[in-house]
Amino acid sequence: MGKEDIHINDDLLIEQEFNNLISDYLKTNHRRKVDIITKAFLLAKEAHKGARRRSGEPYILHPIAVARIVCGEIGLGSTSICAALLHDVVEDTEYTVEDLRVLFGDKIAQIVDGLTKISSGMFGENVSAQAENFRKLLLTMSDDIRVILVKIADRLHNMRTLGSMAPAKQYKIAGETMYIYAPLAHRLGLFAIKTELEELSFKWENPEVYNEIALKLQASHSARTNVYEHFARPVVDKLNELGFKYEIRAREKSIYSIWNKMQAKGVPFEEIYDIFAVRIIFENGPGVDEKKRCWDIYSVITDIYKLRPDRIRDWVSRPKSNGYQALHLTVMGPDGQWIEIQIRSRRMDDIAEKGFAAHWKYKEGKIEEDTELDKWLKTIKEILESPSPNAMDFLDTIKLNLFSQEIFVFTPKGEIRTLAQGATALDFAYDVHSDIGDHCIGAKVNHKLVPLSEKLNSGDQVEILTSKTQRPKSEWLTLVTTAKARTKIEYALRRSRRETSKRGEEIITNGFAEAGIEFTPDVLVKMIDYYQKTTKDDLFFAIGNHDIILPQKIEKLLALKKQGQDNLLLRYMKQAFHVVKRPEKEKVSKPEDSEPINPKKTYILEEDSFSKNFRMPSCCNPIPGDKVFGYLTDNNEVEVHSIHCPVGLKLKASQGDRIVNLEWGSYTQFPFMSTIIVTGIDRMGMLNDITKVITAGSLNIKEMNIETNDGVFEGRIVVYVHDVNDLQTLCSRIAKIKGVKAVNRKQS
Repeated sequence: MGKEDIHINDDLLIEQEFNNLISDYLKTNHRRKVDIITKAFLLAKEAHKGARRRSGEPYILHPIAVARIVCGEIGLGSTSICAALLHDVVEDTEYTVEDLRVLFGDKIAQIVDGLTKISSGMFGENVSAQAENFRKLLLTMSDDIRVILVKIADRLHNMRTLGSMAPAKQYKIAGETMYIYAPLAHRLGLFAIKTELEELSFKWENPEVYNEIALKLQASHSARTNVYEHFARPVVDKLNELGFKYEIRAREKSIYSIWNKMQAKGVPFEEIYDIFAVRIIFENGPGVDEKKRCWDIYSVITDIYKLRPDRIRDWVSRPKSNGYQALHLTVMGPDGQWIEIQIRSRRMDDIAEKGFAAHWKYKEGKIEEDTELDKWLKTIKEILESPSPNAMDFLDTIKLNLFSQEIFVFTPKGEIRTLAQGATALDFAYDVHSDIGDHCIGAKVNHKLVPLSEKLNSGDQVEILTSKTQRPKSEWLTLVTTAKARTKIEYALRRSRRETSKRGEEIITNGFAEAGIEFTPDVLVKMIDYYQKTTKDDLFFAIGNHDIILPQKIEKLLALKKQGQDNLLLRYMKQAFHVVKRPEKEKVSKPEDSEPINPKKTYILEEDSFSKNFRMPSCCNPIPGDKVFGYLTDNNEVEVHSIHCPVGLKLKASQGDRIVNLEWGSYTQFPFMSTIIVTGIDRMGMLNDITKVITAGSLNIKEMNIETNDGVFEGRIVVYVHDVNDLQTLCSRIAKIKGVKAVNRKQS
């Protein structure tokens, strides 16, 4: 096929995809602004002319695909569709934001500008040094939420086409998606997109596990269908009899959420029973109360099946902060299985699938004031006012807000406040006002005096007790769970430390001035060494805090030279001793003794790798056979992390240019530590039988702890193995012991 034929085929494909976009747009209830969308498409097509994606397809197909997600899956209008079509134009071509402003107006230019900042800032190559860019992203997002909605659509399409990327790039993008984009989508109410982002991240990082669960789901599908049909038949009959207009269906959990539950409970696939939930979506006629209709359907179901009272979730009366509304209940089905049911109106379902922001905030002709989403964005802005100086700490702080589930508590005057689940009395104090938090000494929950660490529950009435003499303490950071409180406490502590350091500096400079002696940098260095401080700020703080009491005769400080050197020698000796005591697995050579690591190369982890510059951190303890990746440190060392490691997830999200492809080689000598959890029915000789099986496999036990409670035991066994096969063989042998019910590897 000649070049001309390829161009003709490309043009036909591009035209077809653009027509599909226009078709999607005309099906929505947005105003018909086809002209401006066509204008944006023609400019983007010309700007990206000749450019191709890594997969080989014309580049313009990517912006069109993003625009289709923005339109069809999120439900946004022409402004966002144009921004999606133009989102890479400023970054990749000669066009500027000013050009777009002249051609398309302020709004579209502002959104494209925000998207360009995200690409080159927060998610560029050097994120750990770019906290400021992340703040810009969030500030842009809080000015116009459409920026992040288009960016999420862009990420979703990238995840759908990730196969053409190199493995290290796949790890970076998948890790970043799981760490930032999936929680953002969840917080914005984009549940379908959040689920797909998690699913695709999991699929690319764990293809073997993903396929294994997918096959098991497929094999057990007919059994689940039977359970659903037995449950649904009497419900359908009754709802039809009462004249409800509705849709009922079974919705299966995603593979990622099933795997997550398997890990959390330490059970195999066969012991996950709530794989599907039943969803009832009703059409609500004019003048009918949605809330009442939800409870009418609830009544129909509970007349037929026995309710599990502790599993009722009323998100209809009080929606989640991302706009989600539904009534959840769990009943005992006819086949002896607990079945979860979600009841919601068509409007509630639209919000759940397409997102609170898109459905309300930018619905044509209607802007809701003071929505729950606006309150959340206001909280984000408050965090931005006094961010942590460390970029990754700052990212973690924001994530606290992204992941939070809500509880509702009351002030003494009856005002409702929304807090994250697990919030304490101190969190509540800071939620009311930072001054109240800073001076908080205790709280009354439901008129009973409680400590600051008291965890709150929905419905609690909370009164905060304050004192003017109270000041934030560093231990308070362990008493709070919300991002807002943590940020305010850190800010107060930094301010307090600066004031104390300044006081300490004044004490020492005044002392020298009164003695008529010059306070030189040389004297300062000697004092830092003598008092074993790291920086001058540490020294000034210790003096201001009265941890160090200076001598009455200040000239004594000039005679510190010998003592300072002795102290330095002692510290060097301690450091040397520490190096000698390092565990065998973490021995590494000096960087100059080893060849530089190339992030684009795949490295094989052989027997002698760890005598070079590879090392095993203690966060996840991977063993040969586990899927792993490497992280290149500043010292040209490579940390080996499991693909599931939470520390590794953060590294993939933030340090993508330092991710290294690793594969295991052969291992025979070098043992690795792993933990297994054994549960079962206790009996005489059980411990002896387990020990025999382990020693029969020529494996060494490092630690063993077994607890028995009312005839049931749980054991935690730490063993040394050579690879995953050793571990799987051991687990299958222990599982055959009489009385053992489950054996699972404990993931770090």
